[in-house]
Amino acid sequence: MTLAIAPTAVIAEDEPVLARTLTRLLEQVWPELRILGVAEDGLQATELGLAHAPDVMFLDIKMPGRTGLEVAEVVADDWPDDRAEPLFVFITAYDRFAVPAFERAAVDYLLKPATAERLQQTVDRLKARLVGRTTSPGAGDRAALMRRMQSIAEPQAEPGERIKVIRAGVGNTVRMIPVADVVCFEATEKYVNVVTPAGEALVRMSLRELMARIDSTDFIQVHRSVMVNSNAILSATRDEIGHYSLAVRGLQRPLKVSRAFAHLFRPM
Repeated sequence: MTLAIAPTAVIAEDEPVLARTLTRLLEQVWPELRILGVAEDGLQATELGLAHAPDVMFLDIKMPGRTGLEVAEVVADDWPDDRAEPLFVFITAYDRFAVPAFERAAVDYLLKPATAERLQQTVDRLKARLVGRTTSPGAGDRAALMRRMQSIAEPQAEPGERIKVIRAGVGNTVRMIPVADVVCFEATEKYVNVVTPAGEALVRMSLRELMARIDSTDFIQVHRSVMVNSNAILSATRDEIGHYSLAVRGLQRPLKVSRAFAHLFRPM
């Protein structure tokens, strides 16, 4: 008989008393949960999340160094593609953060001080999501699931067929965009955003299929959802925690580089 693997979690709370209270309550309502670490600030929370790959992260929103919302964003950005992302639960004294929290796919949002009764509801939701991951095919990361479903639904390219010009819809207009003019491709759940110096347009295709079909070898991956035209990269800037961002010709905003691709931009 195969034994079930105990679920794991990381807690991020900068107030020690509240961190101990949450730990104690979790021990009561979810005794099989293993707490892998308690972070005192957002930077430590990010490190613990990426190092231990927990099933769940309980994140205080207002923390030194990096907010809980920023922690969730960075962890999701740097998470390996072959694993389901952690389930995020945000805990704060400010209910105005509820909408931003759920925009980051939070499983739940708790107001301080958390009670055993309210935490039990959260635990029930988490357990249901974790069971779904192990019993249904592909039921992990929501974005990865969408990409898999999308790739199944899309027609496969004809052998030898290559795309030199992208036909992208912009309202009622179809823009004809030469692949060489593209600055970068950014994957969303249902589309790929085609970015050029003249603007942006969407194509209904998975990033994986698009990159397999375009007639160019100039694009490099810098994030699990971003491919950049290497000829358009002007510079790479490293911040104090080791993350790189790219300045790209024709693009007013920087592009983030995930940790997995940082080695591409280290000095020779």
